[in-house]
Amino acid sequence: MTVAVWEAMRRRPLRFVLSTWPPRCWAFLVSGTVVGFVALLLFAALLVVGVGLSAVGVGLLVLMAAAVFGVPVAALERRRLRLVEPEALLDPHGSLPGTGARPWLRTRLRERATWRELGYTLALGVVFTATGIGFTALLGLSVLLTATPVIVWAIAPDTVMLVPGQPISDPVAALPGSAAGLLGLLVSAYAGGLLAGAQVWVAQSLLSARDEDLGTRVIELTRSRARLIDAFEAERRRIERDLHDGAQQRLVALSMTLGLAELELRGQDSPATPLIARARGEARHALDQLRSLVRGIHPQVLTDHGLPAAVAELALRNPIPVTVDIDLPHRLPSAVETTAYFTVTEALTNASKHSGADEVAVVGRLRGGKLVLLITDNGHGGADPAAGAGLQGLADRVAVLKGTLVVTSPAGGPTRLRVEVPCSA
Repeated sequence: MTVAVWEAMRRRPLRFVLSTWPPRCWAFLVSGTVVGFVALLLFAALLVVGVGLSAVGVGLLVLMAAAVFGVPVAALERRRLRLVEPEALLDPHGSLPGTGARPWLRTRLRERATWRELGYTLALGVVFTATGIGFTALLGLSVLLTATPVIVWAIAPDTVMLVPGQPISDPVAALPGSAAGLLGLLVSAYAGGLLAGAQVWVAQSLLSARDEDLGTRVIELTRSRARLIDAFEAERRRIERDLHDGAQQRLVALSMTLGLAELELRGQDSPATPLIARARGEARHALDQLRSLVRGIHPQVLTDHGLPAAVAELALRNPIPVTVDIDLPHRLPSAVETTAYFTVTEALTNASKHSGADEVAVVGRLRGGKLVLLITDNGHGGADPAAGAGLQGLADRVAVLKGTLVVTSPAGGPTRLRVEVPCSA
């Protein structure tokens, strides 16, 4: 851990006095004295009230409030630290499982960061407040001594005594007091830097996020992304099912009705005959578009028959010939199948639009509990995952399942996509 104020004192000790660091350190220490004193009073009040009312049950709630009292104090301190520390401290707390006071309190009481913040609050209220009072007294005395000639001039003809029994009525005679005040300000500059640096170091140790805190937050974010993807896939399947069982069946019925009407009017010289034929063609076209849309949302063949059948059906509709060799001993988890299917879909789409290939091969195997897909085209190569959102989006999606996506595409080809997804994810 590096402390900016200590680094400034070490590198340029003489320029430190004439920089903005001393006023910033003074403001940090004086404001910290006030914050620490108020925090100590409030914490003591919560503790006394909680113990006094513990017999009637209400005191337990007050004691729990005292236990998490360090959380708001720490949040304030992380903001106040910006006076002397340019790098903001990371919030160590994780996300909440719900809204309201009860989930917040239950989560915070289980976190180690809450107890570290409570320890910092006690140190701020006792140790740093005591040192801050002493430093504030030194700084205030130094300022008064420095301004002694001005004070003597302002209250003349009354006298000022810097030393008992030695009155001073002439501003010139008060210059030695100013010299002592300037020396005191010089001492205050370095003492303030040391004290502020010490408080910053303690704050970095107790208020900043640690590796275990960041690891917990990474796990929470990963699980959150996985839940969002699961919810998204469930919604896709619901939309696909509604379209398949609702709108698609109605279009089929409409097309059959128009066909029957066309048969009834066959051989008759009716102006409605060409209109019905045209309407039947439009209904058939709309039905084809809807079926294509349903397959793009979530193919029913993937749900019913698994990944090999879904990719084989996808290959039949691809404008470039596709060789499919996916041999799996059993069905895979739905999230793995869905991720693999849309990875193949994106790869085939890119190959058709950009690669200039005339042949694509898709190979899939289950190795060591991982689904391994290798998608190869004989195009001109040069695919860059950073150039578009397609491959990057697939990489992000695979990463949610703790998988990997590796793209190899040298100039001149071929382009290979290797996808590995743990089936236990």
